[in-house]
Amino acid sequence: MRRPGRGPGAARVDRGAPMSAPVEIDVAALHPAVDDPALNSMNFLNEVAQRYPDAVSLAAGRPYEEFFDADDLPRHLDRFRRYLTDELGQDEAGVRRTLFQYGRTKGILHELIARNLAVDEGVTVDPEAVVVTVGCQEAMFLVLRALRADPRDVLLAVAPTYVGLTGAARLLDFPVRPVRGGPDGIDLADLRSRLDQARAAGERPRACYVMPDFANPSGVSISLADRRRLLDLAEAEDLLLIEDNPYGLFPADGTARLPTLKALDERGRVVYLGSFAKTVLPGARVGYVVADQRVRGADGTVGLLADQLAKIKSMVTVNTSPIAQAVVGGRLLAHGCSLARANGRERAVYAGNLRHLVAGLARRFPPPSPVRWTVPAGGFFAVVTVPFPVDDALLARSAQEYGVLWTPMAHFYDDTAPVEALRLSVSAVTGAQIDLGLDRLAALLADELDRRAVT
Repeated sequence: MRRPGRGPGAARVDRGAPMSAPVEIDVAALHPAVDDPALNSMNFLNEVAQRYPDAVSLAAGRPYEEFFDADDLPRHLDRFRRYLTDELGQDEAGVRRTLFQYGRTKGILHELIARNLAVDEGVTVDPEAVVVTVGCQEAMFLVLRALRADPRDVLLAVAPTYVGLTGAARLLDFPVRPVRGGPDGIDLADLRSRLDQARAAGERPRACYVMPDFANPSGVSISLADRRRLLDLAEAEDLLLIEDNPYGLFPADGTARLPTLKALDERGRVVYLGSFAKTVLPGARVGYVVADQRVRGADGTVGLLADQLAKIKSMVTVNTSPIAQAVVGGRLLAHGCSLARANGRERAVYAGNLRHLVAGLARRFPPPSPVRWTVPAGGFFAVVTVPFPVDDALLARSAQEYGVLWTPMAHFYDDTAPVEALRLSVSAVTGAQIDLGLDRLAALLADELDRRAVT
């Protein structure tokens, strides 16, 4: 039998023929954001450790890996499966459909997330106000996409700012206006001034992005009094607050947790972003947004902002992986939906590492050294200030010649002005690695200070 297409008259492909050159597209013909420094920064920060695998990394804000256990995954899945049958009353066909099929756009964890917020944060939310997202990054994107409705719209953000926020805003052509952070976490007078300036210029400030607990990258927290003042200012100025809280469960030793802005919010001013990357498993890529603000439709019906975000999500990622959600859900159920209880070991590691880092800096840079550093009350990060600009070129030299990685703080500012500071992360290292990394950092800074003194 002759195979179709193999007869004498069939066209033949010359496997040895050279391929034509691929189409070349000038980057200027693409959306401007693809070549924006904010997007380049995210890739750079994600990949720098892979470029220098032998260097001690005090750069990555990744969670501690020693407690990861592959055997936990089937246990979490089985526990969530039992939740579907025992609590939600699903039969086996329903369980298979929930776990293996396309699913509810808002997600299947909404009830458990509402329980978690009640247990850990003292926040009562309608589960229907929760949208489960592909990491917190998608949550940011959905909120910004919904709020960017007019060319006059601008977003305010406390500086230095998490680069994922500024990058998402770039993709949406959403201008970001920086608000001074400083040692108190946010300069409320500067926020008010920025609002006045924006409105005087014909702009519409839609929201202010803030990370009140152990912020990335500064490590600074906002006091309880200033949280209340910020909420009052938002009400007076008719402003939404986008609260991002990936590190709130990790205060340092002896530090009491403060209530989130969402817990203090009595007037619906706060859109709350959550992530399970630091508290459960980063590989699951599961986050969420609580958007319980009311939205009035053109037909006069009133619904939730979460419903509008779900419409956008359906066109971006369709739904969040139900398998990933089930893993997270199983971990929540194993601890009575309290991630504060679930992360006791991790909290001890981060607090110990932060204490170790601060003590190590003090030993290596005693007075009258010009090197200064912050002493955060928790979280993953501390900032070291030096008397010279810190950039990617210095980081490359640090990695190649000294074997230590860190993050230039310039990545977290929305301009090209030199920044004389670097961020250190203690989340994914041991005490011995911190000591080795600080020894190498001290050698780099000493050599850089000497070099600049000579020139």
